[in-house]
Amino acid sequence: MANLLIVESPGKIKKLKSILGPTWDVKASVGHIRQLANDGEGSLGFEIERDRIDCRYVARDDRARQTIAGLKSAAKQADEVYIASDPDREGETIGWHIALVLGLKKPKRIIYQEITETAVRAAVASPRSLDMNLVEAGRCRDCLDKLVGYKGSPLVWRLNNGAKSVGRVQSATLHLVCKREREIQVFTPQDYWSVFVDYAEGFRAFYHGSSQTETQAPEEETSDDSGSQEQVTESVRVLSQAQAERWVAIAQTHPHTVKQVEGKQTSKKPPAPFTTSSLQQAAGSRLKFSPEQTMQVAQKLYEAGLITYMRTDSVNLSPDFCAAARNWLQAHDPNNVPAKVSRQRSAKDAQEAHEAIRPSDINTSSAALKPQLSEAEFNLYVLIWLRAIASQCKPALLRKTRIMTESGAVQWQAKGQVVEFAGYGKYWKDLSADVELPRLHQGQSLTLEHAGHEQKQTQPPPRYTEPKLVQLMERRGIGRPSTYAPTIATLKQRQYVELLKGKLQPTPLGLEVDAFLGKALPDLLEAEFTAQMESALDAIADGKQEWQQYLIDWNRDYFEPALRLAVQGLPEQPKATSYSNQLEKSRTRCPSCTNPMSKVPTKKIKKGYFLKCENGCQGTDDKDLVMFWSERVKQWLLPQPKAVQSSEPKLTEYLCPVCRQPLEEYPYRKEGQPKTLLRCSNTKDRGGKKHQDVVYFQSKGGIWWSPKLGDLNVATPNPQ
Repeated sequence: MANLLIVESPGKIKKLKSILGPTWDVKASVGHIRQLANDGEGSLGFEIERDRIDCRYVARDDRARQTIAGLKSAAKQADEVYIASDPDREGETIGWHIALVLGLKKPKRIIYQEITETAVRAAVASPRSLDMNLVEAGRCRDCLDKLVGYKGSPLVWRLNNGAKSVGRVQSATLHLVCKREREIQVFTPQDYWSVFVDYAEGFRAFYHGSSQTETQAPEEETSDDSGSQEQVTESVRVLSQAQAERWVAIAQTHPHTVKQVEGKQTSKKPPAPFTTSSLQQAAGSRLKFSPEQTMQVAQKLYEAGLITYMRTDSVNLSPDFCAAARNWLQAHDPNNVPAKVSRQRSAKDAQEAHEAIRPSDINTSSAALKPQLSEAEFNLYVLIWLRAIASQCKPALLRKTRIMTESGAVQWQAKGQVVEFAGYGKYWKDLSADVELPRLHQGQSLTLEHAGHEQKQTQPPPRYTEPKLVQLMERRGIGRPSTYAPTIATLKQRQYVELLKGKLQPTPLGLEVDAFLGKALPDLLEAEFTAQMESALDAIADGKQEWQQYLIDWNRDYFEPALRLAVQGLPEQPKATSYSNQLEKSRTRCPSCTNPMSKVPTKKIKKGYFLKCENGCQGTDDKDLVMFWSERVKQWLLPQPKAVQSSEPKLTEYLCPVCRQPLEEYPYRKEGQPKTLLRCSNTKDRGGKKHQDVVYFQSKGGIWWSPKLGDLNVATPNPQ
C-alpha cells in the first residue's frame, strides 16, 4: 500500500513523484473542490443566525465531483493521506475541504515553500494538523465576498446598463481607477517656464531663485521599478514669460561666479527580494507582463521546483538561502559580500506566513535552464534570480554633487551624481546614469555660453498601469497577494476598465457603476473600509477574532442597514413572473450576468425543463434569455436564430407517396445545426391524417429516408 499526497495543481505531480519515489501516490484536487451552495435566501448557501452561521457546501462542478470520487478511491488504498495544498490561507481552506470529503479525522498537513527534495522530505517528516485559524479566515472571506456580491450586485442590475457585479475588493479597486480618471477630467493645465544657463566649463544650471520671485517649486524626483530614477531637468517654475525673460536678461548682463560647492557620499540599500506585489510591478515594467500573466508564469516555475511559492507578502529569506547566496558571492563577486547578512523589513500588515519569492537554488545556471523553459518563464526566472542575489549584496555608493552659482540677484543650481561603487546595482539596475559635474571651487568665475528659457505645461496625473495599480492596492490594504491579479482581470472581464496604450482607463460603464455605488454603498468604495475588513480577516487568521461573530456583527451593524438605505430611490424592478419565486435554481449560470438560472418546467421538450434568467437579461429577439439542453454536445446552449425561408419553397423531383404532388425542401435547425427535410408541397392536404408520416430526413450518405416509409424511391421521380 502506498502513501497518498494530495496537492492542488496537477503540474506538481510529476516533480513530486520523482522526489518521493514509487511508494507514494500523488493526486491533485485541481484547486477548490467545494464551494458554498447556491440555495437558501438570496442563493447564499448559508444562513446568518443570531449567534451562528450555518454553511452548506457542494462540489463546485462536474469536474470537482469526479475529482472527489477519484480522491476517495485513492485514499481507500493508501496507508496514510497527506494534504499538501498551497501554503497560504486559501490552501489551508482547500485542505480542510479535502479532509472533510475524505472523512480524515486527523489529517496530516504538510507545508513546503519550494518543491525540492530537501524541502519536501523535511515536510513529510514533520506533518502538522490543519491550522483552523487560517481555515476560519478563509471561510469568513468566502462568506463575506459572496454576501457582498450576491446582495450588492442586484443593485447595479437595476441600472439596466449591462453592469454585472459588485465586489468587496473589486469595487474598491475600480474606485481607485475612476477617481484618478475624474482628476484627469477636471485638470486644468497651467503654463510655466523653465529657465537655464549653459557654462563654457561644461555644465548646465537651472534657475533656483532670487530676491524677487514669482515662482513655484519644481516637481520632486520620482522613482519606480522601471530601473532608474528621474533627474530634475528643469528649474524652479517661473509662472510668466515676462519673468522668465527678466531672469535671462540678468544672466546675460551680470557676471557668474560659483557661490557654493557641496559634495557628499551616500549609500543606497539593496532592494528587498520579491513579494507578490513587487514581482508583478517589476515584471510589468521590465518584461511588459500583466499581473495575471506574471502569476501564471510564476506558477509554472514554482511547479517545476525552480522558485519558492509565489503568493507572499514577506521579504524574509531562509538562513540556508542567505548562506548559499553569500557563498555564491564569495566565489563570483567577493567585493560585493556585505559584512553581515542583509535584512529587509516587511510591511507592517504582512502575514509573513512564508518566504519571499526566490530561486530554489542560487547555483542553478540560467544557461542550463534556458533550453527547458519558454521565453517568458526564462525571463521571469532571471528577474527573480537577479533580485534575490541583489538583496544579499553591499549597498551602492553614490557621490552626489551640488553646485550653486550666482549672477546679480539670481541663483542657479546644478546637480550631479556619480556611482562610485555599484554594489547591488551590478545585478539590479535601478541606479540613474552618471551625471558628472566639473571640479570647481567657491568664488570661481564662470563663462556664460547661453541663457534661455523653455515654455512648458503642467500635466494631469497619469492613469495607472496594471503594475502601478497593484502597488497602490498593496499600499492601501485592498486585497491580499492572491487577489491582486484576479481582481484586475475581473474588472477587465466585466468591461468596467480597459487597457489603452498600457494604461487602465475606466469605461463609461465603469464610471457609471462607480458613481452609483458612491451614492448607494459609499463605504464599500473606500480603501480604508476595505482595508479594515482585510485586517479583521488577518486577526481571525491569527486566532484573535472569532469569525462567525465578526461576520454576524458586520452584517447586522453595517451591511443590512446600508442595503436598505441603498434600495431607496432606485428604479423599480420589473415584476417577476407568477412562477418566479417557486422555480428551482440551476447550477448553470447566465452567460450575461453570471447568476444561477431558473428551471422552467415544460412537457414540450425531452429534458422536461429549460433554463431562464430572471434578472432581465435579454436573449434572441429581445426576449428573456433562455437556454436549452443539447444531447448532441451534452451542454446547455442558447437558442439559434430561425433560418430565413425564401418566399417560394424549393420543389424537388420526388413525388409524395400519398397525393403524388412534388415534395419540397424545408430547412430547420436541430441543436444549433442547420438541417433540411422533405415534405409534401400540397399545403391544402399536408396537415391531414394521411400525410402525417410523409417526411424524409437526409442520412449521412445523402439518402432521403423516413422512419415510417423507409428510403425515398429515387426511381420514380416527378415526370414533369
